[in-house]
Amino acid sequence: MSKKNKVDKDENIKEQEVDQATATLDQEETSNEANTTEDLTTEEQLQDQVAAEKEKFMRLFAEFENYKKRTSKERVDMFRTANQEVMLAMLPIIDDFERALKHLNQEDASKSILEGVELIYHKLMKTLEQKGLSKIEVAQGDTFNADDHEAVTQIAAPSEDLKGKIIDVIEKGYKLGEKVIRFPKVVIGQ
Repeated sequence: MSKKNKVDKDENIKEQEVDQATATLDQEETSNEANTTEDLTTEEQLQDQVAAEKEKFMRLFAEFENYKKRTSKERVDMFRTANQEVMLAMLPIIDDFERALKHLNQEDASKSILEGVELIYHKLMKTLEQKGLSKIEVAQGDTFNADDHEAVTQIAAPSEDLKGKIIDVIEKGYKLGEKVIRFPKVVIGQ
């Protein structure tokens, strides 16, 4: 073999070794980049999972806070209207007292009986008002509103200005706190 062939062969071998080394380095760089990409991807995935869990936690926390507010409001409302059934049972007794007072005023009853009944009536009303009961004030000539009044009947209006207005109050209405427990029963002019 000639020296020239030997040099060419050596150069070819060196070129092949350089090519192999370059290919190996390229593979390693590609591998390192892939690993870095996979690491970043895994890291990003973990960050996304953390963000999703954090959002889920915040929603759950907000939902729990809303639940606490709602139940405490319901509890307060329940305490305010817990005696609603007792108050509803007392309303016919109040009506009877008012009828008795009206009747005693019309007849010649003894003054002591009238004073005694009035005293009991006022004491009862004061006690019930302390517990949150209040009258719904309705007078003749007020404008009828179906949301606030219960129309029992309609009659011909005695005058033009009473058309569509309240002519008479048959039964008073009452509220317990802010809740209407009995609407006033009225007669309206037609």
